[in-house]
Amino acid sequence: MRYLCLILVFISLPSVANNGEMPLEQQLAVRYIKALTDHDYKTLISFYNRESVFNDRTAGKKYTGKRHILSFLKRAHQGVLEYGFNIEHMFNSGSLVVMIGNYHYKGPGEQFGKPGKIIDLAIPGVTTVKLDMNTHRVKEHEDLMDYQTMADQLAIQ
Repeated sequence: MRYLCLILVFISLPSVANNGEMPLEQQLAVRYIKALTDHDYKTLISFYNRESVFNDRTAGKKYTGKRHILSFLKRAHQGVLEYGFNIEHMFNSGSLVVMIGNYHYKGPGEQFGKPGKIIDLAIPGVTTVKLDMNTHRVKEHEDLMDYQTMADQLAIQ
């Protein structure tokens, strides 16, 4: 009887990612981050609506709505030669996806007080994305970046 109950328990457990695939929420978050780091504004448009929020908490910047977010991103990405996010760890709780890793930036130093130089930065950070899985939109994107590490890297360039 004990074995029968044990077998029933194992059979009734939901099969989560048995095939090695990541959860749908994480897949959507990765597609979003890829569009963001590829400067693929055509794809990014489909991720935002009027209520979407982009919040860089450590920089004290917050943008609400598709138009304001895209305008900010276009300004921030001007002249960038390389931009990527190496996700080292990712998990989700429902539609909240947490990505921990390093942002890589290579581009003109004007934004950082280094005119005429090309700078190369690797900034540790955590990005969280709250998603609406029904519409496949970003409700809120929040960055927590290690700007002290960025300042240290800028000091030697």
